[in-house]
Formats: sequence, structure tokens, C-alpha cells
Amino acid sequence: MLLTDRQITELALSKGMISPFDPLNLNSCGYDLTLGSDFKIPALDSENYVVDPFNPPPFTAKTCLNFIIIPPNSFVLGASKEYLTMPPDILGVCLGRSTYARSGIISHVTPLEPGWKGNVTIEISNTNPLPVKVWVDKGITQVIFLQASEMTQKDYVA
Repeated sequence: MLLTDRQITELALSKGMISPFDPLNLNSCGYDLTLGSDFKIPALDSENYVVDPFNPPPFTAKTCLNFIIIPPNSFVLGASKEYLTMPPDILGVCLGRSTYARSGIISHVTPLEPGWKGNVTIEISNTNPLPVKVWVDKGITQVIFLQASEMTQKDYVA
């Protein structure tokens, strides 16, 4: 079952599912996560480097107070300003925002599984042939919440 704005608000306020919770980020069936100011940038020093997903490249940390500029055909990792505590029967699925999609920005987030807690890691990819400015404290991805019809057998395991 897809949760509505009323149900999301109730879980955010009574169960601490979203903190801080800002009603202005609430949609009819979702919540816009805002981008925090800490980023990780892949430290690739060679055009011949081949990325192995199971042995990722090193990252350089960077703090940006207002925005970050993402070079063409590149990506950074960001984190949501919000801390989420997923209830044991709720799954979160994040989708990109059209504001950024129109600029060639794709945001990717893995599923927020029942029982998971933390700030959401967000991959922000620039498919544009030009640099794109991505704003801190603005909505970067919308999370929709799905409630399982019964409790899962497995909880999230880090």
C-alpha cells in the first residue's frame, strides 16, 4: 500500500521516521529529501582507470554550503539532510525530481529497507555535456513509502 501525506506525517511525527520533518517538503504521496552540504567526489587520476564496483575508487570529501558544481559526465555522492528511521513494515523508494531531470541530473538511491536508519546516500550524476549546479538544502529526490501487507521475515542487516 502506498502511504499518503497524512500517513507519512503521522509516522514522521509519532515514530520519528523523518527528522527533521518539514511539512513544506511533503507531497500527496511522498516526501522531498533535501541535500546536505557534505559530498564525496571520486578521486580518479587517470583516463585509463576502470572502476570495479566491488573495489570502488577512493573518494575526496568536500563541504559546500550553498551548491556544488558537477562536471559533465561525472557524479558525486551526497547525503540527505534528513535522518530516516524506517519502520519494520515500510519500504522507501526514491525517485528523481523533474527540476533536476530537465538539467540532465539523475539522482539514484538504493531502496530504504524496513528497519534501516540513517541519512540517505544519494548518487548525483550529470549526464549533461555542461557543468550543472546542484543546490544544498533543496529537494534532490522524492521518497515514496510502501507499507508491506505483513511483517517481513528479515529486517535490514548492515
